[in-house]
Amino acid sequence: MSGDAQFDRTDLRLLAEIQQHGRATNAELAARVNLSPSACLRRVQRLESEGVIAGYGARLEPRRIGLGLQAFVRVQLEKHDQHAIGVFADSVVEWDEVVACHALTGDMDYLLHIYVRDLEHFSSFLLDKLLNAAGVADVNSSFVLRTVKDFRALPLSQLE
Repeated sequence: MSGDAQFDRTDLRLLAEIQQHGRATNAELAARVNLSPSACLRRVQRLESEGVIAGYGARLEPRRIGLGLQAFVRVQLEKHDQHAIGVFADSVVEWDEVVACHALTGDMDYLLHIYVRDLEHFSSFLLDKLLNAAGVADVNSSFVLRTVKDFRALPLSQLE
């Protein structure tokens, strides 16, 4: 589906339920959106095949698995040609510490979302990987003190 896709009310309710309750069975989803199980399954399969549902996964609690420090790092590149951007992007993909990378407008080129064990691990990542990456001109780091909202579901109510 394209970026301006139209969804009916049932599609939106189904997508909202899947975002909230990704492990629900087809029968449970069908009951929640008032569809028969077969009609529900057909809709879910259609949304999957069209790429609207990009995948399924578990949300892990970072601190429970030893990733106690979260940071956002803004990166500015020296050059902005296709080669420099490609080299940087290839590096970012290889770094496990980076869970998200976004190209930005404004004075910085990229925003990296990073999870590491502690400040020592962050220092190692910064000095050994990021600052040694080809084409990096400047970085600016901010550490997360507290997370106020961390719900990754998309705001489907805006589409109604």
